[in-house]
Amino acid sequence: MPMLSEPAIRGAVTGGLWTSVTVVPSTGSTNADLLAAGGPEGQVLVAEQQTAGRGRMGRTWVSQPGAALTFSVLLRPSAVPGGQAGAPGANPDAPAGQADWVPLPPERVGWLPLLAGVAVARGIREASGLPATLKWPNDVLIDGRKLAGILAERSGHAVVIGIGVNVATPQDALPSGPGGLRATSLAIEGAEVPRDRLLIEILRQFEHHYAAIRENPDPSAIGLLADYETLCATLGRAVRVELPTGRSVSGEATGIAPDGSLLVTDEGVTTAVSAGDVVHVR
Repeated sequence: MPMLSEPAIRGAVTGGLWTSVTVVPSTGSTNADLLAAGGPEGQVLVAEQQTAGRGRMGRTWVSQPGAALTFSVLLRPSAVPGGQAGAPGANPDAPAGQADWVPLPPERVGWLPLLAGVAVARGIREASGLPATLKWPNDVLIDGRKLAGILAERSGHAVVIGIGVNVATPQDALPSGPGGLRATSLAIEGAEVPRDRLLIEILRQFEHHYAAIRENPDPSAIGLLADYETLCATLGRAVRVELPTGRSVSGEATGIAPDGSLLVTDEGVTTAVSAGDVVHVR
């Protein structure tokens, strides 16, 4: 596929949340690079190839040159926006449009990976026309096959969110996901989408939802919860959630809690699951 155009992407998305866009030929992990570099909120780092990308639960992920869209964004959700001089974490260079932003409460930070999932699914729908959906918490699917993955990592007040979308990856280069989940790519699904356009759409969607939650951290009031539930293919299904502790929770996925946890109900008892691998049983 054609190389990504850093000037075109930067010109389309900077001026609000996104303060910089950098495209590199290859790196180990865009998440690791942004966490190590630090700096202001709104940085976007894109790699033509990732050689040591990380997934959830410590999994590794490698992309072929030019076949995927792999990038990370740096957020500082607890920072005080510009205009509040002298406040801890204040950013005097923040755009005027951030004047109404408030620090995101700790109990809402868990919504950022889900917000990213909504942005990716909506961006894919806009750019390709394919009916992308979500598997809780933030895998992006096409007809039950994994198209994209998201990993959020935190260091101090910084949150880095890494996103990988299979764009032109051939079937024989795609690994199976957890629980035997098959993978796919936009090309396999019949969509030829320029990666520049796809990235721009995802970043625009992300900025829209992030600005909303920074102005009002209630995901229900701003419509983020409803948007997530609309896209979530996990709800209403029989599921088994493999927990990091080694045990599992089974039942019907009945809802999303205010903190972004998955609600699983079995024989009238509802359990809130905050982290784990979901297997769609049916």
